[in-house]
Amino acid sequence: METNQGLTRTIARFITQVEPSSIPLECYEQAKVAFLDWFAVSMAGKDEPLVLKLIHYKDLMGGHAQATILGHGQKTNASQAALINGAMSHALDYDDTMAQFQGHPSVTLFPALLALSEWKERSGSAFLSAYIIGLKAGAVIGACAGLKHYGAGWHGTSTIGRLASASGCARLLGLTEQQTVYALGIAGTQAAGLKRVFGTMCKPYHAGKASQVGLESALLAGDEFTSAEDILEGQDGFFQLLKGRINQKAVDSLGKTWDTDKLAQKYHASCHGTHSAIEVVLNMVKKDNLDVHAIKSINIQTTRTAINIAGKKTPKTGLEGKFSIYYCVANALLRGDTGMQAFTDEKVNDPEIKPLMEKISITAVPDSSLLGLAAKVEVETHSGKVLQGFNDILNEIPELQTKRKKVQIKYMDLCGPVLGRKQAEELMTAFLTLDDRKNMKDLMEGIQAINS
Repeated sequence: METNQGLTRTIARFITQVEPSSIPLECYEQAKVAFLDWFAVSMAGKDEPLVLKLIHYKDLMGGHAQATILGHGQKTNASQAALINGAMSHALDYDDTMAQFQGHPSVTLFPALLALSEWKERSGSAFLSAYIIGLKAGAVIGACAGLKHYGAGWHGTSTIGRLASASGCARLLGLTEQQTVYALGIAGTQAAGLKRVFGTMCKPYHAGKASQVGLESALLAGDEFTSAEDILEGQDGFFQLLKGRINQKAVDSLGKTWDTDKLAQKYHASCHGTHSAIEVVLNMVKKDNLDVHAIKSINIQTTRTAINIAGKKTPKTGLEGKFSIYYCVANALLRGDTGMQAFTDEKVNDPEIKPLMEKISITAVPDSSLLGLAAKVEVETHSGKVLQGFNDILNEIPELQTKRKKVQIKYMDLCGPVLGRKQAEELMTAFLTLDDRKNMKDLMEGIQAINS
């Protein structure tokens, strides 16, 4: 696409003009798998303290019963539902990631789109196509923002997530090109979120706020609320202040590629910055019969990006443990279980794991030699044996069929205990056939009834 009209308008034109029929069928299948994963992590995180505090805040504020709060059998206004469901789905940091997006896409898109689809009674296919379009818009903006944006301390899930959510919501609401330009402007001027708060309730709050702000931006723009028309590329705009510049290759991909295959689901319940190293040591245990008691030292080489987000050396809570490569690697070696139960305060503070964590050293290497969140791991045993391994979690994404199977297993592991196996299986079938659903409100009312 040409950008002489300005990037903001280029993206708005894409959002409003692209035909859902031009999106490959596999993208819809990838989106359904993404939704299945998103719902599962939402159910797992529904009773986290930060979620209950947001529900309490909702009770203080009141509002119309427009959209369902997942897992709690109640409704609130669409804006609050997007906030609560968004925070809920990121509460355990078990949700998907995309490198181009600079963060976690689905937790910024699905909550707002689900709230709108229930309230406005949109079809499943409209819901999925809005997600795919919003995801692509966010991926292009993220590619333009680049690592300088993330490296400056901004949390891409929060900043870029607002723009992605506004994009998807604008599409779902059927806004005009001009209204969509304004929606991007309204969301862009609210772009915020600092990595300094990682390991606290504010990180999942970022996801909820991104989704909420995108929804509100689209609704305001639909009422002719105005904003700058060049929020991304303009003087004192997003890229100038929050870092970034136009990436023409990414912009030219609008309407040609869709990036749904680049969604990286998580199979460990911790920050994605820990996953490459976890995968390496688990592989050593499986293939090399590595005995944890034989380990003399573990040296991990990874990127500064991974260390910045997941380099907590002495975590004291389960939540902090999710952002500690030291704990995550030691836990994987000692216990093998990297699911939710690995990240409790008790497990993180277990005296048995501390000596193993002390054997771990982490070295930062230039991002040019190791990309994204990749890691090289070298383990030396007391007998002098040296094991080496490498993994790049964001670029080793399974094909659709394998991914679907892995996500289905994860979904049942998370939803079975909450919903009961029979109802979890019935919902899984419904989610994997979302494009056949005529009215998302019917689906959400059924989910609300399960949790009442």
